[in-house]
Amino acid sequence: MKIGIPRSLNYYYFKDLWINFFEFLNIETIISPETNKEIMDLGLKYSTDEMCLSMKNYIGHVAYLKDKCDYILIPRIDNYGRDYQTCTNFLAIYDIINNLFNVKILNYNINLNNNETELKGLISIGEKLNISKNKIIDAYDFAKAKELKSRKTMVFNNMKKLRSNKKKILIIGHPYNTHDKLIGKPIIDMLENLDIEVIYSDLFDKKDESIKYSKGLYWKYNRENISSLSKCINDIDGVIFLSSFPCGPDSLVNELVMRKLNKPYINLIIDDVESSGGIETRIESFVDIVKINI
Repeated sequence: MKIGIPRSLNYYYFKDLWINFFEFLNIETIISPETNKEIMDLGLKYSTDEMCLSMKNYIGHVAYLKDKCDYILIPRIDNYGRDYQTCTNFLAIYDIINNLFNVKILNYNINLNNNETELKGLISIGEKLNISKNKIIDAYDFAKAKELKSRKTMVFNNMKKLRSNKKKILIIGHPYNTHDKLIGKPIIDMLENLDIEVIYSDLFDKKDESIKYSKGLYWKYNRENISSLSKCINDIDGVIFLSSFPCGPDSLVNELVMRKLNKPYINLIIDDVESSGGIETRIESFVDIVKINI
């Protein structure tokens, strides 16, 4: 059995859990490659114009995998409680992919409002694959420990960079954009080539401190991004807000936060990954401002 995992959207939140979970069960996983032009073109081919660039990217990764595995892992993630809702894409991708492609989907739900937890979801996967509940629980415990250890290391390394003597810029963006090779990596490379220490908003502890900027944020991942700002505002020299067009949650939350910032910032909204000239000019100008700002 081969299970395909698209390297996009929720992959960047759950990759360590999923990979170690299936490894414990001796089930082979196939992860789509880092985003390239072929994958993005596939996403554009099967997408509608109204979809955000990140969703188009995800569809491209699924299209790449659809003939290479027995199942594609696509969870339906709704919420982590009343005030911790995910973007509608995380809820809708199961139905979108199910209607676009003739593929077998391995699915589970996370909806804490309905008491549908991560563990219950993975147990339901075990039932589909005829694996005992006890073995699934053992696999989950193993994978969760690996996931927590990996995250602890990444958070430590991210925090360590706050002590750098270089100018430091916080990237506020979702990891499926920031860490994607075609969407965010070129921007990170530009900053590092300009001798900037890049700090990632997704690599902080999960303690919610978003209330410092808003008492009523609705989306879980935006709350986590904004919380990172509260935790390092005194140690950074500037902020880049990075989002894909036309992300609804980002357009609301980022605008709200920008109005309360007392640091240099720039808002980058990526729609066309093939036209980087304008982005490069804006980044160079912003870095100049950061370096002369007292």
